[in-house]
Amino acid sequence: MNYILFDGSSRNNLLPFTFTRPVADIRVGILTIREKWEFFLKMTTTTVTEDYLSDKYPMVEMEENVMINASYFPNLELVERIKGLKENQAIFKDEAIIAFFSKEGQDDIDFDRFEIFDFEGDIIKIENTWDIFSKNGEAIQEDFNLITKDRTSQPIPSSNNVIAPENIFVEEGANLEFVTLNASSGPIYIGKNAEIMEGSVIRGAFALCESAVVKMAAKIYGPTTIGPCSKVGGEVGNSVLFANSNKGHEGYLGNSVLGEWCNMGADTNTSNLKNNYAEVRLWDYETESFAKTGLQFCGLMMGDHSKCGINTMFNTGTVVGVSANIFGSGFPRNFVPSFSWGGHSGFTTYLTKKAFEVADIVMSRRNKEFTEQDQAILEYVFEETKKYRRE
Repeated sequence: MNYILFDGSSRNNLLPFTFTRPVADIRVGILTIREKWEFFLKMTTTTVTEDYLSDKYPMVEMEENVMINASYFPNLELVERIKGLKENQAIFKDEAIIAFFSKEGQDDIDFDRFEIFDFEGDIIKIENTWDIFSKNGEAIQEDFNLITKDRTSQPIPSSNNVIAPENIFVEEGANLEFVTLNASSGPIYIGKNAEIMEGSVIRGAFALCESAVVKMAAKIYGPTTIGPCSKVGGEVGNSVLFANSNKGHEGYLGNSVLGEWCNMGADTNTSNLKNNYAEVRLWDYETESFAKTGLQFCGLMMGDHSKCGINTMFNTGTVVGVSANIFGSGFPRNFVPSFSWGGHSGFTTYLTKKAFEVADIVMSRRNKEFTEQDQAILEYVFEETKKYRRE
């Protein structure tokens, strides 16, 4: 069977992160959504996404295809139901499509001709950007159970101070000495070749992915995920870093999500609670206005390739687009459009030529290539988000 993950109706609610990736490649918990599905299905998947992303994330369509809404996370019950689908059968939950089996082209789907099954089991779904951190604890637990089942952790070195070691899993090549790990409130997963430097204090749920680093004397509260090859220091609480992003110094990051190739300058701080304890509103790309989140705690949403200088201060509920460069004193506004250059005193346009030069340098430092596909995606985002910038 051929399995294809599609973006679904939540795609625009997950901007700015879906400007540069399909919904399936968002990381929540230890794994990306795609990695979760491929783990359960024991097969690779392809993607239906926006046209401008399709060169980098192509779809492979065969005679028989099962389409899966990438906003939903797999579990054993759901996967068994999906594997049992026959032609022109579909699974819905609360009137929303989860998956369907079809031999027709995607433009010809008519669910009125489908046999519909309702899925009544529990399932994790991400519909908004803040779901990435607010549902991260549950996702870490499920991924932890999935990844570590019937496996034995590497020994935890005796120099460490450990609480609830049965909830800690250390992969091969990980390095940790003289740190405190408290897994009594959630599991702690330490990925292959990851490092936790001396003096760090970590409370689960926590995921440190492959080759990621926690710098000396960091303080981390769960549920937090540090994606592959990312670095963190200072104080972090209930946040998710996708991959190859750095918050390497002192300062606070709370209830926040950073995309890939982001960098937080030293002593950068995010506010995650309004002074009047009111509900946080976030920029909504669909309505082009600030929308209620239902949350009291919500910090920073920062898209790929965005960066900020030292001592940057982010207000509660700030959304930063793709490839923005923020610096200077004072609080920048709560919505910073993609390819913005500046701060509290005002912004100009961050020209693509300069932005691409930086992206190429940054990625080459990690032995990654800034490809023509990457450039084409960012050029599209630049044009698509031009209306938000004050030219």
